[in-house]
Amino acid sequence: MKLQKIVNRLQKLHPKEIDLSLNRIKKLCKTLGNPQDKLKAISVVGTNGKYSTIQALFAILKETNIMCNIYTSPHIKRINERFVFNNEELNDDDLVVLFEEIEEANNNEPITFFEILTAAYFYNASKYPENINLIETGLFHRFDATNMLKDNLASIVTSIGLDHLDWLPENEKTTKKIIFEKTSNLLNSNIIIAKQSSSEIVNEIKNSIIKNSSKKYFFNEDYNYLLKENGFIYYEDKNGGIKLPIPNVKGQFQLDNISTAIATLRSIDQLKVSEKHIKNGITKIKSIARLQEIDSGKLKELVKNNKLLVDGSHNPLGAKVLNEYLESLNCDKHIILGMMGNKNHNEYMSYFKNIASLTTIDIPNQPNSIKGKVLKNKLNSFENVKYKEGIIDAIKSIPVKENDIILITGSLYLAGEVLNLN
Repeated sequence: MKLQKIVNRLQKLHPKEIDLSLNRIKKLCKTLGNPQDKLKAISVVGTNGKYSTIQALFAILKETNIMCNIYTSPHIKRINERFVFNNEELNDDDLVVLFEEIEEANNNEPITFFEILTAAYFYNASKYPENINLIETGLFHRFDATNMLKDNLASIVTSIGLDHLDWLPENEKTTKKIIFEKTSNLLNSNIIIAKQSSSEIVNEIKNSIIKNSSKKYFFNEDYNYLLKENGFIYYEDKNGGIKLPIPNVKGQFQLDNISTAIATLRSIDQLKVSEKHIKNGITKIKSIARLQEIDSGKLKELVKNNKLLVDGSHNPLGAKVLNEYLESLNCDKHIILGMMGNKNHNEYMSYFKNIASLTTIDIPNQPNSIKGKVLKNKLNSFENVKYKEGIIDAIKSIPVKENDIILITGSLYLAGEVLNLN
């Protein structure tokens, strides 16, 4: 209760949820003694795959006995997820103490919720100067609150696509603009570019970072992997090849993210990450709401022997890679969909092929989401689309057969509601 009260206060310090500027966080960080200058960090920017890449990095670094601090957003089930120090989430009491200290330092000055959370992370992370910080950038990068570091060990650029277009000027809602915002201000260290959806995007990234003096590593040019038919992965970069086991996460896109994590850690000589660390780490990745199978709990009981998956993808690029996974399965797939109002709903669903049924629902506790009935009417090109108000009613309404799967997707906020309800 005390944690929620202080969170509510912090959310009211600025009238806008997002206000792209670094002035406010610079001022607060200066008051705090510029804690961001004391960190050893790997920064992760991009549209999709940031969280998954960070979790792969974390799993491998734990095998290397390197302690980590992690900053990600948004949280799925509770705000503590955003604050990992010494490999553990902060508990409620410690998070309250941290927030109160930052709140006092801010002295009621206007600052967005994400900015003050980021300052809180920097401040607490500075207490662990030997730890590696895995920092996920927010909306874009150039004016994002995380863009306060003076130097880092590496910058990772995950797959880039169209998302959050409502924060761009009308004449700049383009992939080129997004690439500029995410990559033009990267630090000089190592830049690792993940697999992209087209050669045009790769070339645009190259143009954006052409004057950056970092060592650059591009997927397919400087590192790559092959999924072998006899049940292993062959990864290769300038340091040689590694025969790897199949990781414990689902989907081809996860292999893309894992290969990028491996390339990053092998590019930083001082970390001394070995083949053994990599092999063990990629079988122990913890991934919430990214093609996560729900194998027990209240919702699982409703589907009995059928598979129930939850995935927080919410943009066209996410839909594309999610459908690639679904297409690899020889069964009927049923989708339960809830989305935020500012997304391109028809484009998102256009990537899904051969769907047995589609059920739209409301996302609880999200005033900025699109109502399920409205979403159903927008997606009337699907012959078998129907609407149910809640998650449980939607699951119960689907006439599954043996081996069918149910996938709940469209929003990280919805994924959080699903996991909490389960």
